[in-house]
Amino acid sequence: MPCLPQRVGEEEVGRDRGSDAGDLKSWLLRKGLPPCKVVLRERHSHDGKHRPIHYVAASEDLQAGDVAFSVPNSLVVTLERVLGDETVAELLMTNKLSELACLALYLMYEKKQGKKSFWHPFIRELDRQRGRGQLAVESPLLWSEDELSYLDGSPTWAEVLGREEGIKREYNELDTVWFMAGSLFKQYPFDIPTEAFPYEIFKQAFVAVQSCVVHLQNVSLARRFALVPLGPPLLAYKSNCKAMLKADKDFVHLVVDRDYKAGEGIVVWCGPQPNSRLLLNYGFVDEDNPYDRLVIEASLNTEDPQYQEKRMVAQRNGKLSVQVFYVYVGRERDTISDMLPYLRLGYVSDPSEMQSVISSQGPTCSLSPCIERAVLDQLVRHFHARLGHYPTSLSEDEAMVTNSQLDPKKRVAARLVRSEKKLLNACLQATIELIEQLPDHTISPCPAPFAPLLK
Repeated sequence: MPCLPQRVGEEEVGRDRGSDAGDLKSWLLRKGLPPCKVVLRERHSHDGKHRPIHYVAASEDLQAGDVAFSVPNSLVVTLERVLGDETVAELLMTNKLSELACLALYLMYEKKQGKKSFWHPFIRELDRQRGRGQLAVESPLLWSEDELSYLDGSPTWAEVLGREEGIKREYNELDTVWFMAGSLFKQYPFDIPTEAFPYEIFKQAFVAVQSCVVHLQNVSLARRFALVPLGPPLLAYKSNCKAMLKADKDFVHLVVDRDYKAGEGIVVWCGPQPNSRLLLNYGFVDEDNPYDRLVIEASLNTEDPQYQEKRMVAQRNGKLSVQVFYVYVGRERDTISDMLPYLRLGYVSDPSEMQSVISSQGPTCSLSPCIERAVLDQLVRHFHARLGHYPTSLSEDEAMVTNSQLDPKKRVAARLVRSEKKLLNACLQATIELIEQLPDHTISPCPAPFAPLLK
């Protein structure tokens, strides 16, 4: 583990050249990898200090439905293998100890053994990748404070800090994991984790594992999270892809979902993740991501004398006193429509009107022109405020995204904030259109001493 796109200068990494990629492929074949239809190729890094990253490409023309490769279970790292006992593995996960922390700890111990480790060729390849995905950019979890400023204005900045706090908590639990797992205790009897590995080293290992762990379906809990040689980060992720690594009794297979020409890089599905999660986990942003989204949190005002009644009505309609609304790309107006009944409820102030709402079995509250205008005006102010938090304009983001000479971390950050701003602008436009459809544009918004809160 470190301390654990554009194709430039690609070349096939031959098995006989003594390269890391060649060694990995040779090692896999020696250890039982069946004949496959892929080859490891090389993509130069944007940073001359770092070695090129490798990626899996088709070694011959492939058709949708072809099996690209099958990795035997003996070459897959899972918690069942790490902890030596499926029951212990499930106990650890039930107690909310992260699978990623356990896998990172195991590989860190294995790395200390050097060439004696069975996994030495695989660990060396992970070291080379340094947690870098298809854009050769590391997760923001490894960015400097100055680099994190590229995310100013984005809610992803707070997600990075929250994830880092979680990793720190995991680090503090490592000794517990080590003592509970008999196989680790016996294999490394004198290396207590928090004494053997400082936090920064563990964080780098955790992030590297995070970038390549695969979530297998229809397997036991102890096999659900897996590290698969030839899997990510050697495989690129794509949001609109359908191909997935799938497990059966003895192998983990990759069946491609599209045709490939020999030499083309192979992609797999990354799951329904928004771009903020893709950047945090894998260091890239997918501009064709149909699962991209923003979060709007609305909450009833707790100082409202009618807060409890409104809370009851909200719950009756399937909402919480603090309700999260997801704005998905292309469905911005749907989210606004879903928010309106909840926000209207917050604007009810007359006790008799509140009683009418409580006795109603229909919508949360009846439409009032002045309430509707107040709700829509609040949404407009909210979207303007969020857009105002970004230090750059959308046109400046566009220029950064197309600047091939720019620091890649800054470019990928610009891609993320650009996608967020497009969602916010679409929400703003949908709200303005609803205002324009009001029957009387001159009506004054209702006063709202206890208006709902938005963030």
